[in-house]
Amino acid sequence: MTKKQKKLLWRILAAAGAFGVIFLFDKLFSLPHVARLLLYLVPYFIAGYDVLLKSVRHIAAGQVFDECFLMTVATLGALIIGEYPESVFVMVFYQTGELFQSFAVEKSRRSIKNLMDICPDTARRLTDGIEEEILPEEVEVGDTLLVRPGEKIPVDAKVLSGVSALDTSALTGESLPRDVGPGDRVVSGCINVSGVLTLEAAATFGESSVSKILELVENSSMHKAKSETFITKFARWYTPAVVVSAVLLAVILSVVTKNVSDSVYRALIFLVVSCPCAVVISVPLAYFAGIGGASAKGILVKGANYLEALSNVKTVVFDKTGTLTEGRFSVAGLYPEAPMDEKRLLWVAAGAEYYSNHPIALSIVNEAKAREMKISAPDSVEEIPGKGLSARFGDTEVIAGSAILLREKNVAFTAVRDEGTVVYFAVNGQYAGAVALIDAPKANAAKAIAALKKQGVRKTVMLTGDRKNAAEAIGERVGVEKIHSSLLPEEKVEKLAAILKEEKRGEKTVYVGDGVNDAPVLGMSDIGVAMGGLGSDAAIEAADAVIMDDDLGKLPVLLSIAVKTRRIVAENVILALGVKFAVLILAAAGVADMWLGVLADVGVAVLCILNSMRLIALSRKK
Repeated sequence: MTKKQKKLLWRILAAAGAFGVIFLFDKLFSLPHVARLLLYLVPYFIAGYDVLLKSVRHIAAGQVFDECFLMTVATLGALIIGEYPESVFVMVFYQTGELFQSFAVEKSRRSIKNLMDICPDTARRLTDGIEEEILPEEVEVGDTLLVRPGEKIPVDAKVLSGVSALDTSALTGESLPRDVGPGDRVVSGCINVSGVLTLEAAATFGESSVSKILELVENSSMHKAKSETFITKFARWYTPAVVVSAVLLAVILSVVTKNVSDSVYRALIFLVVSCPCAVVISVPLAYFAGIGGASAKGILVKGANYLEALSNVKTVVFDKTGTLTEGRFSVAGLYPEAPMDEKRLLWVAAGAEYYSNHPIALSIVNEAKAREMKISAPDSVEEIPGKGLSARFGDTEVIAGSAILLREKNVAFTAVRDEGTVVYFAVNGQYAGAVALIDAPKANAAKAIAALKKQGVRKTVMLTGDRKNAAEAIGERVGVEKIHSSLLPEEKVEKLAAILKEEKRGEKTVYVGDGVNDAPVLGMSDIGVAMGGLGSDAAIEAADAVIMDDDLGKLPVLLSIAVKTRRIVAENVILALGVKFAVLILAAAGVADMWLGVLADVGVAVLCILNSMRLIALSRKK
């Protein structure tokens, strides 16, 4: 409990205690009106002095019609007509609702708090063996850093020496530590659990994952859902309308009944009941709780508008490599063309792919290293987007890539029939052979896609640059319905555009990719979800939601949270407006009293707040 919450709680308890004593004393003894007023003003001001001050400040700033204004007018009006207990009770109960709201917001904020606590305080830089403690912002690329057990990784870096386990729970929501050693990449914000690590900084603090995540979380409140925007506009017109209606009600009833005091009392009840705080509070709070619940699962959602859109998803489009598959290739077969043999083919392939960071290239190079081959690096490399590369070794040119690339280069080759991914090689225009690699589907990919279909997703699609055989083999194993293979990056954009055109009104399409090669399609889809966001700058920047590890099973969890959030928003709006309109009619008819009015306003607000907080509890269920 924060200091502000404790202070408000003590004020409520003090005001309620004083009110109870005065109310009892008032019933036992017949006190004059002035004495009663002075006594009831004590708990009234204890509970509501800040509401009165806010109302005055808002009026001075030109923001007249808000809930503080309504509470001030209603309670002061009740005091003026002699309804002292009702006036105090309205203020005490209103502040009780504010306290519940504060607790609810704090509970949601705590679910996001781990993400805000990932920022390291200091970094240890090693210069010629001398250790100095600096701010993370002072770290430069290439600096040597020392991270002891219990300390946070200050910036994205590569492990130079040491073996340890990293606690990534603040980023991924997973409690299982990740083992790292020399050569592994580590990201800022993770906690070093066991051994001492020496790192080489790969990015400055401003460009590291931790900074981008913090920026994402801090800006999430700027992206409001349509229902939030509607409620804000609704309140802007609704509040002045009910104030005018209350004045008209008092005037008309005074003329009709000739009882001014009773007419004003009914108008005051009308004002208390009509206060839109239940709706205005509960709708954004529900989305905030939904975002908090998602973050507890290691899923970052950039704003309530994306969470709202995720509740209407009917089509999910997947990238293949690194999304549906592990993204870790292994050499499954070598197919040399005479006079080339397997050993020399692998040596040529590893040399051509030596400088590439593509998972396929790394797998070929690692296979050559595992066979203890001495790899020759090329003199120059030219990337051919979406197709492969051309590497030069002196006067020798090696082409490495897809069958499409070899056809474009007019190289005759023998097609390899393999379910895996096949890379073809040519040396000085002559076909040299092919290397087949296997990328296994993720263990939970089929289960995740089945769960999506149970949730109402009607269409699942795969867009990949891989060959038809490899794509269809993976698609069949995981349960994807439609597969588009051998796509260049620009063709992926065209395919996704065609899918978006097929959407029915109100339906949304999600694109799920690794966030590195798929930034264009992540950006153009209704909602882009990045898989493997841990350490991927492009994922955090391009996607609307980021799953902070490679767990595809969290995608149906995200959709489930979105649907529950939308349902709870609808429940809150129906409950709040339904009860309010019913009691408004009763108040105008003179049936409802101030006590019922307070219950209809603050009581319903508390119920809506508690209903919203179910999202946190639901998201924590395994």
